[in-house]
Amino acid sequence: MTSKIKVDNIANQSDSNIVNKCGTTITLGASGDTINLASGASQTGFGRTGTVDWDTTPKTATFSAVSGNGYFCNTTAGVITVNLPAGSAGAIVSLADYAATWQTYNVTVAPNGTDKIGSQNSNATLSTEGQSVTFVYVDSTQGWINTMDSTSNVRGLPPFVEATGGTITCSGDYKIHTFTGPGTFTVTNAGTPAGSNTIDYFVLAGGGAGSNNGTVGGDGGGGGGAGGFRLSNSLGSPAPTTSPLANPAGLPVSVTGYPITVGGGGAGKPNACSGNYGPAGNDGSNSVFAGSSTITSTGGGGSGGVGGLGSPGGRAGGSGGGSHQSGGGTGNTPPVSPPQGNPGSTPNPAPAGSGGGGAGAAGVNGCGPSGGAGGAGSYVAPDFAGSNGSTGPVSARYFAGGGGGSNSPNRSPSGTRGAGGVGGGANGGGCGTASGSSALDNTGGGGGGAANCTGASGAGGSGIVIIKYKFQ
Repeated sequence: MTSKIKVDNIANQSDSNIVNKCGTTITLGASGDTINLASGASQTGFGRTGTVDWDTTPKTATFSAVSGNGYFCNTTAGVITVNLPAGSAGAIVSLADYAATWQTYNVTVAPNGTDKIGSQNSNATLSTEGQSVTFVYVDSTQGWINTMDSTSNVRGLPPFVEATGGTITCSGDYKIHTFTGPGTFTVTNAGTPAGSNTIDYFVLAGGGAGSNNGTVGGDGGGGGGAGGFRLSNSLGSPAPTTSPLANPAGLPVSVTGYPITVGGGGAGKPNACSGNYGPAGNDGSNSVFAGSSTITSTGGGGSGGVGGLGSPGGRAGGSGGGSHQSGGGTGNTPPVSPPQGNPGSTPNPAPAGSGGGGAGAAGVNGCGPSGGAGGAGSYVAPDFAGSNGSTGPVSARYFAGGGGGSNSPNRSPSGTRGAGGVGGGANGGGCGTASGSSALDNTGGGGGGAANCTGASGAGGSGIVIIKYKFQ
């Protein structure tokens, strides 16, 4: 049961009578008690304790402050001027940066009339990100003095990665940044383990070019090797649309810029030979995601030269180049796990050109007058690759097919040209088309070999870099 006392005035009691006395002490409650004011009741005479009552409706335009209040100033749309009230001893006003934008759009604090701010009758400017300040009016000499100033800008961190750079698209809860040329993947928030703080990567190098063949007998040039294929799948792109070559571990990121290099394809050789010799194909260039855990994919190896001009064997690379004689180029060079490519092949027997290696398979041997096919590439889930790459047996996007070797048009029978490997590999040259085909850009495919000195070898396709992360 509660008791209620109704009075109009509480005063000190003497032995003889009840009077109101100035300077005496009246105690409400006992030590440890809580004194409550009824809802809607107000108090007077206790004085302000040096704090303010905060107005939680952000200010977005110029306004006049009232003593005893604090204001959140939102300058996302532009600058704001705060007019201080007329100064009186003990007046107090607080201001806080609502959206951490004062460094871009300032707040101007204007004194009233002849009042001063820190002894000067002039405006003050607040231009620090995340700043909060409290002004107290002291006297006519100093006017308003800033008694508290915080620039700590304490803010919660979003639990997911936030970044800029490249062409950005969304697929469900994921953002994808695609780079078809050099750029920077800039992380502005690194996320947290409670959300996600890792990325998946697809780093594909440029493919190698095919080779020309020699004039003797119209022998065939080999196909170029595909660019190195490196992929991670920590975010769970579903099987069977994700390559078995994917690394199950992604990369943690921090707030920084990650330079991106996209490798070009090896340039094709013109239709010119030195005597009976055809030149070797050019290598593709590396693609790189640079950071604390740098991912480098090696450019595809060019096809070997014919008759000893240049390198008779296929050149090493992400995938190795094919050849006309000697051995095919070594793939997965330098070695990484999972492997970034496969070797090129060697004709058995010559004279046709052999296929360059692909990400998913080695190049195929040329046999007699028929050129060998390029090795098959590998694939990336459509939610990651978008429309890049090419179609293939699995409902996914294929990259890094090896270039096909050319046939021997002057041999009898003439044989067939080698087909490019699925995933951008280009066809070799042959009857009616002496030149090898060039691979498409951004597939990392190998270029096709040329059938004789009247044909040019095909160029390799450029690479691509794609970054994927969870954003919600």
